[in-house]
Amino acid sequence: MQWLQRYGWEILPHPAHSPDLAPSDFHLFGPLKRHLGGMAFETEDDLISELRKWFDNLDVDFFRVGIDSLLSR
Repeated sequence: MQWLQRYGWEILPHPAHSPDLAPSDFHLFGPLKRHLGGMAFETEDDLISELRKWFDNLDVDFFRVGIDSLLSR
């Protein structure tokens, strides 16, 4: 911190959370990342096909649960 101050850099406080994160960062991408983990795709079409399958097989309440959980965040 002394080095930064010596060169006149302003040190900003770091927020407890990042307000720039979208709700999808909490509920959508975690499960999607776990699903795709370890998979390899030869073409972009293969990836798109797998994504479509994953979205088609989501539980009916998946997005409702995610939206409801925003209240606690």
